[in-house]
Amino acid sequence: MAVILAGGTGARVGLRVPKQLLKVAGKPLLEHTLDVFETSPDIDEILVMMAPGWTEDAEKIVRNAGFRKVTRILEGGATRNDTTRLALEAIGPDDAKVLFHDAVRPLVDHRIIADCVRALDHFDAVDVAIPSADTIIVVDDGLITDIPGRDRLRRGQTPQAFRLSTIRRAYELAAKDPHFTATDDCSVVLRYLPDVPITVVEGSEQNMKVTYPIDVFLADQLFRLGSHTPPSPLSSDQASAMLTGKTLVVFGGSYGIGAEIAAAAKDLGATVFSFSRSATGTHVENPDHVRAALEQAYEQTGRIDFVAVTAGVLHTVELADAPDDIIDDSVRVNLLGPIYVARAAHRYLAETRGHLLLFTSSSYTRGRAGYSLYSSTKAAIVNLTQALADEWASDGIRVNCINPERTQTPMRTRAFGQEPPETLLPARDVGLASLDVLLSDQTGHVIDVRLTPIPNVTPPVSRDPRRGITEALGRMESAAADGDASVDAEGASRTRSSESRG
Repeated sequence: MAVILAGGTGARVGLRVPKQLLKVAGKPLLEHTLDVFETSPDIDEILVMMAPGWTEDAEKIVRNAGFRKVTRILEGGATRNDTTRLALEAIGPDDAKVLFHDAVRPLVDHRIIADCVRALDHFDAVDVAIPSADTIIVVDDGLITDIPGRDRLRRGQTPQAFRLSTIRRAYELAAKDPHFTATDDCSVVLRYLPDVPITVVEGSEQNMKVTYPIDVFLADQLFRLGSHTPPSPLSSDQASAMLTGKTLVVFGGSYGIGAEIAAAAKDLGATVFSFSRSATGTHVENPDHVRAALEQAYEQTGRIDFVAVTAGVLHTVELADAPDDIIDDSVRVNLLGPIYVARAAHRYLAETRGHLLLFTSSSYTRGRAGYSLYSSTKAAIVNLTQALADEWASDGIRVNCINPERTQTPMRTRAFGQEPPETLLPARDVGLASLDVLLSDQTGHVIDVRLTPIPNVTPPVSRDPRRGITEALGRMESAAADGDASVDAEGASRTRSSESRG
């Protein structure tokens, strides 16, 4: 089980409310942290130790987010150790594995949690730490008295994990010591149970503790730019079982990534409706076209389970030189199109507790010359994804966003000419990874799909993100490109694609 230590007051951040209730990236820190443990397959139960007087606020967060693993919310004590002691009085049995984690470390990940749980199979106490990149100095009366070697120094993080009998025994001994003081739980075991080895698992630089005002800003930026890898690949049988009898609607499915998503889903048993400007005359920037497309799919199948929006345009032009129609086209297709699709799809996806998948680009993290229109609209898609994931959580609708690396598509070839194929990610790989995301339970994430070279292979080849499905489907032919590229009077490239260019 996990014990979330949320007893802090936020004094060092200068708040009137506990810092764990501070909103970062649209959610309280406590909610971000609880979400990681709620979605971890290694955690069965969560106990929240909340700052005295604020348990109702924690209960509201848990209730609104629908966290099912949180079984109790109790008041913490005056100190970190008092809070741990109160938690130990409330939990059992002695042979359980328990992880203690700071509520204000919201960027902990599933890998760290899993490593802690596995380490408890061989050790009774586990700490999480990372190497120190800075030189550590010892200071007495303003003077340096020692400079320890960095090779043995680590920066401690949480969670700290224990066999319950071990941490309980350590605190029982500590209670008998009138001079007891400690800053964390591993130090209690180290001091009072010196014969118990404490192993260390690798933490993460992102697993930061929000303590000072600058930490609030850094955490917010990490959440904004944060991304995830695709979920574990499903076998063809698993994917087929999840897709058979389901309906997928793809906007921008004439070629490239959209075509690959559609083809793979169809081969695995889904009913697929593919709409695009060139193939069906469907313009995502036209809300009437969007509504008609979704109505067609619903009338024929009686359900819509998945909606993917891969349609987009890339105009490389400096803003001062951009004509009105280029600006209008970029904003309407890349931003208003997904907005119109999302709005129209909501009622259908609410019926099936379905999934909306959008597409961004690595350009969303930082704009650069010539890409002001493209980068700004792609950044907006990330924010749209995160906002809709929150808005639609109570409806059971998942919303995620794919961030593909430069991808080999007919659009890219027309826009940039021939490029070394080993430097581009096959559109099929992105399509299969996208299908993995559509079949997952995650929501509100930006999913990176990257080219991963295989060692000792020349040229590099991409890692297939879904080996099981790949083997079952064989090598699908890319859908034919059907002429969505044009050139305006100024000679500027006007390219409509079903990929988001990184």
